[in-house]
This record gives sequence, C-alpha cells and structure tokens, in this order.
Amino acid sequence: MLTHVVTAIGVLGLLTVVPGPDMAVVTRRALMAGPRDGLRTVGGVATGLLLWGALTVAGLAAVLAASPAAYLAVKLLGAGYLVFLGAQTLWQHRRSAPAGRTDAGPAAAGSPWRTGLAGNVLNPKIAVFYTGLLPTLAPPQLPASWGMTLLVLLHTTLTLAWLSSYVLLLSKAGPVLQKPRLHRALGRTTGVALIGLGLAVATASG
Repeated sequence: MLTHVVTAIGVLGLLTVVPGPDMAVVTRRALMAGPRDGLRTVGGVATGLLLWGALTVAGLAAVLAASPAAYLAVKLLGAGYLVFLGAQTLWQHRRSAPAGRTDAGPAAAGSPWRTGLAGNVLNPKIAVFYTGLLPTLAPPQLPASWGMTLLVLLHTTLTLAWLSSYVLLLSKAGPVLQKPRLHRALGRTTGVALIGLGLAVATASG
C-alpha cells in the first residue's frame, strides 16, 4: 500500500505544479490585492477540490464527465469566467498604479475565497481527472471510496502547500513587483494568460 501511496503522491505532485487556471487566478489576486487575499484564494481553490472529490465519491462527477451537454455547459461557464477575470485584470492595469499602492481597487472587489472556489468548480477537467486518473492511483488494498477519499485529500494538501508557497514567494518579491512598470507588465501578462487559458478551455476537445 505504501508503494501505491508514494506513487500517487509523485503523480499528483507533478500535476499540481504544472501551471493552469488555478495558478493564474491565484497570481492575479496575489498581485492585485496582496498575499493575504492570495492565500484566501488558495483556500477557495482547495475547497473546490474537496467539493469535486465529494462529488466523485458520490458518483456525480462521473455523470458530468459522461454527459457531453453537461460537460460543455460547465466548460463554457468556466472559460467565460477566466476570460472575464483576464479582461478585468487588463482593464485594471491599463495604466500604472500610483507608487506604493498595493490594492487593486474595483478589480479586487469581492471575496477572494469565492474567486478561487468559482475558478475551480467551473473547471470540468477536474471531474475528468478525478473520475479517469485517480481511480488508477488508488491503493487496491482499500475500499474504492476510501481510496478515492485518500487521494483527494492528498491532492488538496499538495495544492494548498504548492500554491501557498507560491503566494509567499510572490510576497517576498513584493517591493520589486510593486514598481509601477513591472507591476503593470505582470498584471497585463496575467490578464493575457487568463484570457488564453479561457480560450484554451473553451476550444479543448473532450
């Protein structure tokens, strides 16, 4: 069983550190509103993973993954949300922020936790990932539901650790990142990345 768990941690760890929508959403919030909001966004992402995990164990995620219409609806909602966040970020960074300013004004309004949760819940790839790959990593010595629960908790823990460390790294570089030109450039890059991810999600097959 230990071998299966170690293998699962390795696979889940590699998948966790690959940049994707969650990291882009966290980057946006951390750059625009600071590390505290960034960490709250990470909490929302983790909550989304737990929700997908609960749906998977209950068998509902498999229904979504097997239903083309439901999958398409969630995919388009998720893509639209990412594009919206990206456009909002570009608008906020259309000009340099005043020196020393770290808040994001209107673009940072709303709950960072809900931002992270919505970005994750509206990602149907998680449903496919949990119903397709996770069962192959589950320790065969455990009942299926227990094995899946263990893997979801491992994935959530790894995600929390990775994204929280990433936010803290951004905060360490805060004085440099808050230089007007660099802050604007990073904001625009993040906005373009979010829009690109949204379009990629919308046009992805399967």
